[in-house]
Amino acid sequence: MMDTTRRLLNICTQSSGPLGAIGAALVVISMVAACDAKQPAATKEKVQAIPSMTDMPDMKEMPGMSKRPPDSASVAAGTVTLSAAELKNGVVTWESVNERSIAGSVELPGRITTNDDHSRRLGALTEGRVLTVHVSPGERIAVGDRLVTMQSQQAAMMLSDKSKGEAEVNSRTAAAAYARSARDRAERLLALKAIPRQDVERAVADGELAQAALAQARAELARVKSVMAQLGVEGVAGQIVIRAPIAGVVTSRDVMPGAVVMAGTPLLTIADPTQLWLSVSVPEVEAGSMRVGMRLRFVVGAAARDTFDARIQSVSGTFDSLTRALPVRAVVADTRGVLRPEMFAKVWLVQANQRAITVPDSAVQRLGNGLVVFIARPNANGSATFTSRAVETGVSERARTAIVHGLAVGDRIVVTGAFAVKSQLLRSSMPKMEM
Repeated sequence: MMDTTRRLLNICTQSSGPLGAIGAALVVISMVAACDAKQPAATKEKVQAIPSMTDMPDMKEMPGMSKRPPDSASVAAGTVTLSAAELKNGVVTWESVNERSIAGSVELPGRITTNDDHSRRLGALTEGRVLTVHVSPGERIAVGDRLVTMQSQQAAMMLSDKSKGEAEVNSRTAAAAYARSARDRAERLLALKAIPRQDVERAVADGELAQAALAQARAELARVKSVMAQLGVEGVAGQIVIRAPIAGVVTSRDVMPGAVVMAGTPLLTIADPTQLWLSVSVPEVEAGSMRVGMRLRFVVGAAARDTFDARIQSVSGTFDSLTRALPVRAVVADTRGVLRPEMFAKVWLVQANQRAITVPDSAVQRLGNGLVVFIARPNANGSATFTSRAVETGVSERARTAIVHGLAVGDRIVVTGAFAVKSQLLRSSMPKMEM
């Protein structure tokens, strides 16, 4: 078969013209068809049965092929077993939960805001051009720090008025001294009967007029200096320097160098970060119990494990027409520097004591997107199996957190070493690489 095919190809290739090329092509096609017809069926099946790369058993075990890291939901519902040695090394202990007496509370939404009583919104006191802004938002400042420097025509006029006032005071001081000397001389001459009493009386009147003019000049100079101090006029170039009236943090900057501002234009806002307000909207059913001085407790998302205290400062006299809730404002002293304005808060209205399930703060761990505790189940060989269970927490006090949902009396949970259990659970859920 192969020899015959070679002879036909030689004949076709030796032929000139298109007929030779067509003949060669037909010979090749017939040869391929013949080879395919003689191929065993088993060989075809083997070719078609070659698995893809992702279907190969060895490739499934490689990272990135079929195995994927578990999502947070699967981890949060995971189970892990620790040997007796691992329990000892991690200092893992557990106990059965029960109810305790805690302060009763009603949960409400709240919001942290700036305390206007401890804030300053600074504006331009006169028309001028901003030369320098010395601070940036978020910068901490002390009392008297330079904030903004301005060039103002009124400041230049105040400097001129000050110079005139000082010259006037000097002139009136000299005039008053001369009038006093003239009066003394007239009194001596009157004693010698050298002048009439009328001249003495005129000298006394001139002295009093000089003293009055001096007092008026001094008052005008004091007024000019007071206006300059209020405007913050400093130096001899007619510049106004605005300084910090309180210590705090710059929360906003509303002007830039080179801007021309009018009197009253906002420049900066300074707030004391340790003094804040907690704004709460109280529903009608709880509005009757609101009193000034009442204690509130709250948590924020940035520090979910920390509980903060607040005292009601004011209770609105009317309900909000849109939310049908009573606006309440409480004062918060943030000495730890954790809170920030515009944070959302979960607020509890502290009421009479009630019974609730509480666990140590260390027993609650963040896993995935929520909070969990670990249910312990001891084994006969000294090991223990732990299962994570999602919980919803409530108020926290004295290093214990109330559990609103997720636990029942008698459940056995990890109280120490919960972080070690969580670490082992996360480690066991990671995909393994096999070479």
